[in-house]
Amino acid sequence: MEAMRIMSAPEMLRTDPAHAGISPLTTNFGVKHDAPLSSIKENTFASYLVGAVDKMNGQQLEVGRVTEQLVTDPDSVDIHDVTTAMAKAQMSLSLAHTVIDRLVSGWNELSTSR
Repeated sequence: MEAMRIMSAPEMLRTDPAHAGISPLTTNFGVKHDAPLSSIKENTFASYLVGAVDKMNGQQLEVGRVTEQLVTDPDSVDIHDVTTAMAKAQMSLSLAHTVIDRLVSGWNELSTSR
């Protein structure tokens, strides 16, 4: 049920794509060529993909924030919260890696089957 909610309403956590080192979208997915990734609002594959990447990016940023807080003020953060945030971020990164690998292998199969 959680996956359905994420796919129907992607959360845009990144405020500026340039901060994450991501260049503006250069392909035509129904978006202007110079529009940032966060401007994709349609229910397209690209919007789902961008939403998932933004959610993963948010988890990575959360780990950095909690880790920094642990270093600067150890009494304000529970170590279990840090461990949980790191596990979530690692799992989402692993899932993203798997999805990308499957997309690439699927594309390769499609392109060679012609």
